[in-house]
Amino acid sequence: MRNVEIADALDELGDLNELDGAVVYRVVAYRQAAKAVRESAVAVEQLARQGRLTELKGIGKTIAEKIQTLVEAGEIPASAKLKKKFPASLLQLMRIPGLGPKTARKIYEELGISTLDELRQAAEEEKLRAVAGLGPKAEQNILAALATPAADEPERPVAGRRLLSKVLPLAERIVGELRAHPAADSVELAGSARRMTDTCKDLDIIATAREPRALAEALASLDVTAEVKSIGNPGARIVTHNGIPVDLRVVAPKQFGNLLQHFTGSKQHNVALRDYAVRQGLHVSEYGIEDDSTGETTVCATEQEVYAKLGLDYIEPELREGREELEAARDHRLPELIEVEDLKGDLHCHTIASDGRNTLEQMARAARKRGYKYLAVTDHSASFGFGNDVQPDELLRLVERVQKRNAGSSAFKLLAGSEVNINPDGSLDYEDDVLATLDWVIASVHSSFRIGEKRMTERILAAMDNPYVDAIGHLTGRLILRRDPYPLDIERIVEHAADTGTMLEINGNPDRRDLTDRHAQLAAEAGAMIVINSDAHGTETLELIRFGVATARRGWLTAEQVANTRPLRELRKLQKRAAVRG
Repeated sequence: MRNVEIADALDELGDLNELDGAVVYRVVAYRQAAKAVRESAVAVEQLARQGRLTELKGIGKTIAEKIQTLVEAGEIPASAKLKKKFPASLLQLMRIPGLGPKTARKIYEELGISTLDELRQAAEEEKLRAVAGLGPKAEQNILAALATPAADEPERPVAGRRLLSKVLPLAERIVGELRAHPAADSVELAGSARRMTDTCKDLDIIATAREPRALAEALASLDVTAEVKSIGNPGARIVTHNGIPVDLRVVAPKQFGNLLQHFTGSKQHNVALRDYAVRQGLHVSEYGIEDDSTGETTVCATEQEVYAKLGLDYIEPELREGREELEAARDHRLPELIEVEDLKGDLHCHTIASDGRNTLEQMARAARKRGYKYLAVTDHSASFGFGNDVQPDELLRLVERVQKRNAGSSAFKLLAGSEVNINPDGSLDYEDDVLATLDWVIASVHSSFRIGEKRMTERILAAMDNPYVDAIGHLTGRLILRRDPYPLDIERIVEHAADTGTMLEINGNPDRRDLTDRHAQLAAEAGAMIVINSDAHGTETLELIRFGVATARRGWLTAEQVANTRPLRELRKLQKRAAVRG
């Protein structure tokens, strides 16, 4: 039984329990377990047979027993029992935005509706309003939801693609294990993972080896390998237990640069590079660079040699997207891209005061351990509406607490802040006198996504006009592979950000990476200042800022264009509130 089958069974058990009205923690436990199984690079069935399931994070004794039964008998008894109680199609109803399990069950019990087609027909015929709690507006919302994919669906791979954050740890593990093999000389990751794209569908690895076949066999024998597609002296092709194809190519050292450049891509970059070479009487491929006039082929041990042979400066992998990087490399105009080490602090994180998992003190210690000089604590404001939030009086107590803590430290400072919700009319859910007490305010949209481009744009522009709003968080609201961005006039927003001195966030959460790389580049060109944040909800997720930096690099950003590369005293000079305070 493959990992994805086990994960799907656990997800289904969670859905059935939610439909049955089970306690929340049980439903969450099943879904967390499904996530752990789906992302596991080793065979969960094998772990089950070895009695090692609890080694997976999120798998306790009770769930381990259910997985054990599933592997041995092909079914989870608890699921079978609940399936007799509810039609399987009813699970689809509860995923409709605005319905939920309680309403879906009520519709089923009162109207006998258990399929999406029946739900659509009932809404069109205005029959749903007979159910207590549903009215004409609910019917309209349900019809709208049925016309578009549900935004709150769990992530599902699109055309085989997965979030980079789900693929990169596996890639780094495989590369590390191959590098440690006695036969290996050089082993490098290539492809979209090396370019740090939002999503990946497979992994490409380029290597040189004293014994090419031995290295290929080493890949085939790794415990992440579920299926060996091919194996030989040039390399190997495998599929991991979590369904990711991996292609290893082993090449002679003198040709390593050509192959690494070619398989790093992107397609658009390589097409542009071939066209550029042809204009110089050259042909470039993974095999080398052929001179049309002499017929000689030059092979390159490094990528730097490949680009130099074509008269170009070295182009960082993140820039290889066919966006005029060749012209910039020719004219020596490539930017010196920002690095993770350039960041002096993080300006967006959460604690247990709202929906975070760690205390303020724990987040502060973790930030100091990363070498930061400051950390803004930005728990959710009063109308966030998705879990705990911070009421104004509690926020004012936080300010006092931060001030006392900072009094004993000069090397590291906490900033008392808030992630403030932007209401549909552009107002904020704290009054200005409360916002004025804070060190940092990041304003974000968390609700009413369907108000249309004009109203959403005006909503965000209005928030920027507030003198206490330092930055706009995750501007487009997208969730990669799950929710499309809401429509916005990006050009108006970045221009207004520059005019008002409002910073724009690149949110490092790998589900978001919002601003996108293109939007970040557009914002920087308009003169808006960028901040890169982790949006960490726990100490372990502060490291997600690496994905924000990757997005910034893909957007051609330098350290100078990012506000939180500066010491705190310089950052404060960039804030609008500095002018308000005089």
